[in-house]
Amino acid sequence: MISSVLLALLVVLGVILFVPPLRRALISNRMLKFFRRILPQISQTEQEALDAGTVWWDGDLFSGKPDWNKLLAYPKPKLSAEEKSFLAGPVEQLCAMLDEWHITRELHDLPPHVWQFIKDNGFFGMIIPRQYGGHGFSALAHSEVVMKISSRSGTAAVSVMVPNSLGPAELLLHYGTEEQKDYYLPRLAKGQEVPCFALTGPDAGSDAGSIPDFGIVCHGEFNGDQNVLGMRVTWEKRYITLGPVATLLGLAFKLHDPDGLLGDEKDLGITLALIPTRTPGVNIGRRHFPLDAAFQNGPNSGKDVFIPMDWVIGGRDGIGCGWRMLMNCLAAGRSISLPATSTGAAKLAARTSGAYSRVRVQFKMPIGRFEGVEEALARIGGNTYMMDAARVMTAGAVDLGEKPSVISAIVKYHLTERGRQVINDAMDIHGGKGICMGPSNYLGRNYQHIPVSITVEGANILTRSMIIFGQGAIRCHPYVLREIRAANDSNAARASVEFDRALMGHIVFSIGNGMRSLLHGLTGGYLASAPGSVGPEVQGYYSQLTRFSAAFALLADISLLVLGGSLKRRERLSARLGDILSMLYLCSATLKRFKDDDRPAADLPLLHWSMRDALYRMQEAFDGLMGNFPGGAVGMRLLRFLVFPLGKSFSPPSDELSHKVAKLMLTPGETRDRLTTGIYVPESAEESLGILEHALRCAVVSEAVESKLRAAVKAGRIPAQREEKITAALKQRVITTNELELMGKMETLRRRVIMVDDFPADFGSEPHAGPEPAETIPEMAAEVTHDTTAGSLPGPSIS
Repeated sequence: MISSVLLALLVVLGVILFVPPLRRALISNRMLKFFRRILPQISQTEQEALDAGTVWWDGDLFSGKPDWNKLLAYPKPKLSAEEKSFLAGPVEQLCAMLDEWHITRELHDLPPHVWQFIKDNGFFGMIIPRQYGGHGFSALAHSEVVMKISSRSGTAAVSVMVPNSLGPAELLLHYGTEEQKDYYLPRLAKGQEVPCFALTGPDAGSDAGSIPDFGIVCHGEFNGDQNVLGMRVTWEKRYITLGPVATLLGLAFKLHDPDGLLGDEKDLGITLALIPTRTPGVNIGRRHFPLDAAFQNGPNSGKDVFIPMDWVIGGRDGIGCGWRMLMNCLAAGRSISLPATSTGAAKLAARTSGAYSRVRVQFKMPIGRFEGVEEALARIGGNTYMMDAARVMTAGAVDLGEKPSVISAIVKYHLTERGRQVINDAMDIHGGKGICMGPSNYLGRNYQHIPVSITVEGANILTRSMIIFGQGAIRCHPYVLREIRAANDSNAARASVEFDRALMGHIVFSIGNGMRSLLHGLTGGYLASAPGSVGPEVQGYYSQLTRFSAAFALLADISLLVLGGSLKRRERLSARLGDILSMLYLCSATLKRFKDDDRPAADLPLLHWSMRDALYRMQEAFDGLMGNFPGGAVGMRLLRFLVFPLGKSFSPPSDELSHKVAKLMLTPGETRDRLTTGIYVPESAEESLGILEHALRCAVVSEAVESKLRAAVKAGRIPAQREEKITAALKQRVITTNELELMGKMETLRRRVIMVDDFPADFGSEPHAGPEPAETIPEMAAEVTHDTTAGSLPGPSIS
């Protein structure tokens, strides 16, 4: 009897589930009503932001079962011969011309000859196609150029970056009329026009969609004609980079047509226009002074400035399309600019911190061998390795034709934040050398300026707490966007069918991820899929990422179901979900980098440190999410059982691993060069960075001599006092006269490295590095050779 009842119930349930009309009537339509109630209100600007860009690898990470073979099959991003030539030629020349102290402290601007060099060599036209006189460079080349310049001068990097990022050239390429392209793009490419783009204002920062700036469609006088159709625009903007020197102003404003000159619609929406700054009524204003940075930045405004209709980007077809234009262009531009500048600063910090830690001696030992300094060096090395991996992979995605809106938010936020951590650690290592400003300080300006990158192109707090998961959950999830579109469909019959299909797929998707999450948690992730061609040293990482992808997809679904529209207000929970998605992406990029670099064994400590750090951060984000999830203790325990049935298993990188990373950074060689590749490293003995490089190479060789002296003192062969020690060492042939000369050269170099700039009491004249005139760099320092094997100390190279 009981079995017959159960069988009947199963038959009824099967009929309900597998007969779509019945299923819709009894289940899906009821869920559709519920879904419409919990669905948050989405404004037009929010909807356009959600629709912007494309979904790439982030979609796989949301799936719960990423296809690693697909990721690894993407070609390694590479530069063309022309791009390499530009980096080795004009970019190298530009870097050699730059003196950031002179620029920021004395000129508060780039020198005129540098501005001219930038224009003459087409730095403003890197993204402009050759047919318009530009270079037509790839996104990777754009990133490499900005990164290299930023390792030398933040002022120059920003000045070059902005015209190639979100601005007139990018907007014209995608949305301009043919007439606008033919006129402006050649002028922008040659530097005949200096562009800026004005979006942010006093009352519209992060909430840029609420801009109060407006235009009124009307007829007016223009170039002697009395009845030109156009608009009178009123605006007030600030924080506009290149604004004070711009000749061409891109402007965002809301356009209104109260007299119906263009049709029946009165409020036409956000519109973009190009306005020559010489136009009557345009007020460029003065300059801002962002944290002592010297890049041109300032306010501009206008009141009832008449402009003709054909100045709208895209002409009449572009009216009201401004927000969509901006969001689509931002999806690509944000992928390149700030990730490049942050990585350039991090690579500079990594190279200099490793060298300084080897050259600077305290308590008769290089400071880089103290465990406290090793900890900071490891963070610098691991973060820089992961940052560069994410920068390159994301630029490669843009070159594949993607406009990765969610990924661009991930790399903007996490690379600027990790850049901040790297610079902070580098400053701690350098101590007084880092905090005393002057021509020989190669870190101080980066430390001052890092909050600028945190603030622009989407404030970091907003990006983390609202954008990464908030946009990702809708764009990247395989079913949520389909459900939202069905819920907003005014055709009831079509909405019912489409929502039913999406809902059933969503249910199967969620059940599958729940089962995978629990299975992978019970087995430690060892049954999770991983490509077999990556090598045993990293295969386990792929399995763990697959495990966490399934857990993330499950918790994302539960969060959306339980919290619904309130998740938009639960920013801390959204931020933690965004952190998990971000770590999944950064880890993916790191593993791809290792594969694309042909799996160099010497780089494994950097790979292991960055992966273990990210896995631990991901675990803690899961823990924070579940520990603060609404629903009481029972719900929290259930979530923990599904994700961590055996408890948390990941820990931060070990001290031993940190020691290995620090050792790599202290040692000249291929690994250190790969970590910091692409930055500007002068060899000149007149440059503070050049002196440091000479000193590092000399330190490696002289340490062998110093080791012999210490051993002789310990054995009692020679006295410990310096003068007597040297005399006795020479007499007993512990060292040779050439080795003694080498030690003297090392002391000279070490002193040059550790000295800081000082000034007269009134700061009124040129500084110099130290209380006495600077000594000349010994010629022999440039000839010191080194063994590239990590950890080995060669004998002295004496001629």
